[in-house]
Formats: sequence, C-alpha cells, structure tokens
Amino acid sequence: MEFGWSEQQLAFRRKLLDFLDETLPPDWSDIARDGPGSHAQMDYAREFCPKMAQAGLLTRHWPVEYGGEAGATPWEHMILSEEMWSIGDPRSSGYMGANWIAPTIMKYGTPEQKAFHLGKIASGEVLWAQGFSEPSAGSDLASLRTQATRVQGGYVINGSKIWTSYAHSADYVYLLTRTEGAAHAGITIFLVDLKLPGIDIRPINSILGEGEFHEVFFTDVFVPDEARLGEEGRGWAIVRAALHSERIGAARHEMARRTILKAVAELRRRKRFSDPVVRMRAATALALARAARLLVYAVVEGRVKARDPSAETSIARYALYEADKAAAAFVAEFLPESLLDGGDGQLRAAFASGATVGLAAGSAEVQLNLIARDGLSLPMKA
Repeated sequence: MEFGWSEQQLAFRRKLLDFLDETLPPDWSDIARDGPGSHAQMDYAREFCPKMAQAGLLTRHWPVEYGGEAGATPWEHMILSEEMWSIGDPRSSGYMGANWIAPTIMKYGTPEQKAFHLGKIASGEVLWAQGFSEPSAGSDLASLRTQATRVQGGYVINGSKIWTSYAHSADYVYLLTRTEGAAHAGITIFLVDLKLPGIDIRPINSILGEGEFHEVFFTDVFVPDEARLGEEGRGWAIVRAALHSERIGAARHEMARRTILKAVAELRRRKRFSDPVVRMRAATALALARAARLLVYAVVEGRVKARDPSAETSIARYALYEADKAAAAFVAEFLPESLLDGGDGQLRAAFASGATVGLAAGSAEVQLNLIARDGLSLPMKA
C-alpha cells in the first residue's frame, strides 16, 4: 500500500503553506486561542475567507460545474483540512459552508437556492451555523421538536436549539425542524437567515470561552417556501449525507499530532522529558493520533473510489475523539501552566478542543452505537 503523497498533492500543500505564511497576521496564535467560534476569530474569518477564495483554495474540492478545480480530489481536501485545523482554522465556520452545507445544496437544492447560496459560500462572504441539537434532543436528532407549521407562502417556525456554535456572528443557520410525522419521517430542513425577526440568540458560558455555544430561540419566525431544502418531511436523508462529510471534516488527528510534538518540544526545552512516564504518555498519545489519521484516510479513499458511506466514518470519528482527548490530557497533566491566561495559544486551543470533542459532530456514545449497528450488525435493543 502506498502511503506517500503525489507530486501534485505535495505541490498543493506547499502552495497552501505559502498562502498561510503570507496571509496570517503575526498575532494569529492570540486570535486563535479561544477557538474558531470566538468573536475575534469569526471577525478575522470575514477577512480571511475572501482571500482564500481569491487564491482558489476555499472551494477547490467542489465539482468543476460549481467552480471547483479540475483534477482536485478528496485528498487535496484532506490536506487543506489538516493544515487549517492544526493551526486553529482561520476559516472559522467558513469550513462548514464549504465542506458539507454546500454539497447538500448542490445535491438537493433548487436552481434558485444554488444560484443564491453557492456563490456566497464560494466567495467566502457568508458564515453558517448548524441548528441541530435541542434541549430535549441532543444527539438524538430524531426526537427534535422545533416545529415548522405550513402557512400561506411558507412556514412559521417555533422552538429552540442548543449548543449552537458560531450563532452570534453567522449569517445563516442550517436548521432542522419537524413538520409532520414522527422520528425521521417528519424532519424538514430550512436555510434560514439569522437576521429574521423572532430569532433570539443567547450565549452559553463554557470551557471554550466566549462565543462558542449558544441557545437559539425561534418565536413565530416566518420563512418562505424558497428556504426549504429538499422535500417536506424528507430531510433525514439529507442530514445523513451532511453528517458523513462533517464527522471527519475537521482534521483533528493532525491537530492532536502537532499538539503532542509541540508539547514534547517544550518539555525537552525545560528538561522535563526524561521521565519514562512522560515519554510513555507522549508515545501513546502520538500513536492514537497516527491511528486516527489512517482510519480517516480509509474513509477518504472510499470517497475517491465512490464507495457508499459505511461504519468506517463512525469508526474514524471515534478514533479522532480518542486522539484529541489524549493530546488534551497530555498537555493538562504535564504542561498545565500553558493553559493559563497568557499561556501558549495553540496548546490552549487544543486543550479546549479535546475537552468537548466527545460532543461535537455526534457524541462519542452515538458513534459507538452506530459502529455496533452498522459495523457489527448488533441489535439496538436487548
């Protein structure tokens, strides 16, 4: 099996690194220390994403008919994710629009929706939020209760979402609602302008700092028919397609790897790396990062070969959780002073990411259930 990169892929990585060297400000680590959902980073993303688009990097992996580059493959997309995520992702939620919201619009959207949304995403001028989880339906999306009631010309939405990242500065939310029916059968998706009247966004304080999580309340929010993505009540298939892209869309394996290497370098500098326990923990964390990378690469290879989504995605996602968690724990145990105010921005961001990775993009427990069902064919109920 060939594990090396092609000359074309290496050239793309060099181009991307050159762009980052030329574009990111000297104080980037300070901007990134509170995570991609912070006010500072979202403000910077509005400057960064258009520059990335102008350089032909933001949506290079899209199909050619929607503005992507001929010959680009999912491998270049993974290289992009690795270099972006490992430094804190200056795209902020721009990655969300480019990576999984746009592809679902390409597949399920009307010509008018494609014309309106895809151009804005490709130019880097809009940021998105994801309206999935609810107070009574966290990772169990089939139990969501936010109601969309049909009226003349559209729908009226009432309900709430929780743990909504990026909501304070996003332009649109990819919103899951219930129209008719129970469980998966009644889910309908809307592309909602967050400036509409009746939407109230409230921050939730968390370990990740300001701006990362929110509650979003919808009170008699009218959205036109044109905002509905796909058929009414048929949104679950769209959600599954989106989640398949989202769950490995952030290259957490590379962030974990670089975090461990940076922490080890700092421990060496302080002459604190001779302890065999420290060395063993570093080796274990690095092995988890490398294992996660190979599992993610297996999913990417499946996309290259147009294989249908499988339990491999959930397996890779769980491995990313383990790698991210191990890197965060290593930093917290052996370099706790780096997590204080004024500490290392990259290590702080990695610790915060590891502290919440078990919830993002589907909880770790949900991934294990999916692996049991789809990978091992185990019964879901005893």
